[in-house]
Amino acid sequence: MNSAQIRAEARRLMGLQMGMLILVLLIYSVMMSAASSILNIGSLLIYGPLSLGLAKVLLSVLKEEKIDVEMLFSGFQDFSRSLVAGLLIGIYVLLWSLLLIVPGIIAAFSYSMTFFIMEENPQLSAQEAIEASKHMIYGHKWRLFDLWLSFIGWFILCLFSFGVALIYVAPYFHTALAVFYADLKQAQLNPAL
Repeated sequence: MNSAQIRAEARRLMGLQMGMLILVLLIYSVMMSAASSILNIGSLLIYGPLSLGLAKVLLSVLKEEKIDVEMLFSGFQDFSRSLVAGLLIGIYVLLWSLLLIVPGIIAAFSYSMTFFIMEENPQLSAQEAIEASKHMIYGHKWRLFDLWLSFIGWFILCLFSFGVALIYVAPYFHTALAVFYADLKQAQLNPAL
């Protein structure tokens, strides 16, 4: 799938449960903002579990299953594994960013599928999920960059609307990332396609 096809599928899927998806992402954003404003360590503690819960929500959206706010907090049931994954990703991206900004961005792309993989494979450790993400995204970073780039107009709109447009853009962007993950997974299952 190219970026336009991914975005089209994301719009279709998020349209099925737009209200609940907006609510979930609003709660996610508020909790991350509150944790980082209170104490930076707070955001480190909740980033992994909330990201794992968000992955569960987005994978349910992909399957066209009903979602609810409680799913966002499901990552706390797997707290240690999700915490370790969040911390490791943060450390790895920081270390790569010390070289320059571009290696940090490439590293972030490499680890971007980690929480989707963790949600679908609870037997994997945090490090194994990170390695699986690196393997999955290998050769596809440019496609992910192109997808991010295709949202640049939306991100600019968010700036000009003082963040109001995020109510629509955040669910759209996150659903598109989930569709991208599903497309990568399908490509790995059927390499001939």
